[in-house]
Amino acid sequence: MEKVGFTTTIPVEVILSGGYQPVDLNNLFITSRERESFVQIARFAGYPRNICEWIKGLFGAVVSSGDIKKVVAVTRGDCSNTQALMETLEARGIDIIPFEFPYNRTPRILREHMIEFADTLGTTLDAAEKKREELLPIRRKLWELDRLTYEEYRVSGRENHLWLVSSSDFNGDPERFFSEISEFLLDVKQRDPIYKRLVPLGYIGVPPIFDDLYDVIEQYGGTVIFNEIQRQFAFPYEVSDIVEQYLRYTYPYSIFFRLDDIKKEIKRRGIRGVIHYVQSFCFRQIEDIIIRGALDVPVLTVEGGESFRVDERTKIRIQAFIKMLR
Repeated sequence: MEKVGFTTTIPVEVILSGGYQPVDLNNLFITSRERESFVQIARFAGYPRNICEWIKGLFGAVVSSGDIKKVVAVTRGDCSNTQALMETLEARGIDIIPFEFPYNRTPRILREHMIEFADTLGTTLDAAEKKREELLPIRRKLWELDRLTYEEYRVSGRENHLWLVSSSDFNGDPERFFSEISEFLLDVKQRDPIYKRLVPLGYIGVPPIFDDLYDVIEQYGGTVIFNEIQRQFAFPYEVSDIVEQYLRYTYPYSIFFRLDDIKKEIKRRGIRGVIHYVQSFCFRQIEDIIIRGALDVPVLTVEGGESFRVDERTKIRIQAFIKMLR
């Protein structure tokens, strides 16, 4: 199957119904042993210092892959630097397919964009809808994994993060993904609720560039029982069709739409405090102003930069935050 990369979660059902293998470039970058070299490739290509490491990593991952010739770039609803990323990849001979989420969440406009996207990949929205129905058993498994995290405390924040973030592309193989998560859930249900003794925290914002953030949180007595954006990748709700599914997906729309979901989950899960992760040089850092004024629980803002490990200063801040909550 020919691979189609994408810069953030998009209607993956369209890619699958078109007969392509989906590749979330974020996962390809962050899980690779070569990720530092991916960033270096972007620097050598001329990417400025004050561009976030994610954008650099995506560029390097595509250039290094050798087998990703098509990339879906989300031009509205994700990173403000995506257009420049798209143009630098196109200059390297990559076939760029633009896609955008409408800011005002208009169903008609989103449907039109999805139809155009499907047509570009030689498929239809009806075929993508059938694929959505085929993927529902996998997504229901993910919903159960999330429930086991916050209701029974049998799944760690890191495990929750890794499974949910992987659901953006199902690691390129939905059938294998279904088998693996089914086996994982069987094992997890035999565990004791070992995370119940820890302080329940929420994690909001884009997935972290840090490898060890969840380990650091647990080291100091906290556990993440709500991964905001990662949970959205699993589309945790029953809907009537594929357009409604992507209308309810919070990430590409306004911060106020996201906050409705965040507040509801804080209350439902009994979250004591929230860690808001922001990436250096990302426009979403500005949204921290709104988030701090809107939430009724303490918020610790953590910034990721060039390092893939949590720095000592941030460790101290996390330790003090959890100690305060205790």
